[in-house]
Amino acid sequence: MVSISGAFWLCCSLICPCFRSKRRDISEAPVLNGGTSSLDSFELRSNSDRIPGTPLRVPPSPSRFSLSPQPSKLEPLYLSLNDVIKLTRNFSSSHVIGEGGFATVYKAELPDGQVIAIKRTKKEHIAALQAEFRNEVELLTKIEHRNLVRLLGYTDKENERIIITEYVSNGTLREHLDGKYGRILDFSQRLEIAIEVAHGLTYLHLYAEKSIIHRDVKSSNILLTEDFRAKVADFGFARTGPMEADQTHIETKVKGTAGYVDPEYLKTYRLTPRSDVYSFGILLLEILSARRPVEIKRSPNERITVRWAFNKYNEGNERQILDPQMRDLVEDEIIKKIFALAFQCAAPTRRDRPAMREAVEQLWGIRKDYARSRRRS
Repeated sequence: MVSISGAFWLCCSLICPCFRSKRRDISEAPVLNGGTSSLDSFELRSNSDRIPGTPLRVPPSPSRFSLSPQPSKLEPLYLSLNDVIKLTRNFSSSHVIGEGGFATVYKAELPDGQVIAIKRTKKEHIAALQAEFRNEVELLTKIEHRNLVRLLGYTDKENERIIITEYVSNGTLREHLDGKYGRILDFSQRLEIAIEVAHGLTYLHLYAEKSIIHRDVKSSNILLTEDFRAKVADFGFARTGPMEADQTHIETKVKGTAGYVDPEYLKTYRLTPRSDVYSFGILLLEILSARRPVEIKRSPNERITVRWAFNKYNEGNERQILDPQMRDLVEDEIIKKIFALAFQCAAPTRRDRPAMREAVEQLWGIRKDYARSRRRS
């Protein structure tokens, strides 16, 4: 995750102003022994736009199109720091499955065969990231959804900041878009992944105990199971959203990843759930095109993917946006609808974006149309 300032990245995140007017139709988690349990609790407040929290609830989907698995039955973990050290062989490099600027992630297996992921903050960043660590734990303790990575335990002791989550075995969405595992995702898989990410974000915005804004929705934070089901991960930048009925936003300094950050948030420092909607629109374009939001090595007119893709879309050349390695036969109308949704979500101003729940409903309709087209063919 990269924390960015508005001024620095504004030029590479904004799309052309003409985009705006050109749209087509279209309680608590377990604490590791010796950890801390002093996290402040939240008081539930009313909000006329929210639905009281029911942990596994998502907007109802027609059953024959609902392909997501049931929530996993993972039990809390009660491990000492010594247990963690033993499981990772003293944080051996042979157990590393991921590494970012601020943390290293290890894979470990419990004596009963359960595989877990252990995220360890790097020593040089422990002091600076104390707030992010505390925030991630505090939010993860309050959510449980089949499309969100589940917290199993954590510790904050002896100069260690460790989060333990369920292990998701099939890498990141970005790795699959890059073809790292030798298999190209087909259109159906990409559509299901988009729907499941949208389910997870809808839960965060509307169905969690408190409205939560993820703030770092991107392909490297989407983990895939062996059967290619999506789980949103990494809540270090997440924030509770507006809680009162008359509150439209929260003010906070900009954090996120270049290319995915809401341009209005960059300019105003006002964060809303529709900032996640913008990131989801960029992610949807990435899923369909396999291009990163910012492609530094491409020519200037292709460098900002959303701008390049919108120009293609506006010219009626939607198929040129699709990942050329994806060989599926998809009807033109379906392609137009899904790109229309992506650009609607990625509108420069939040008033032009749908809520995540509305985006989910549109994706369900696209999935239904795609299923019908496959039966016809």
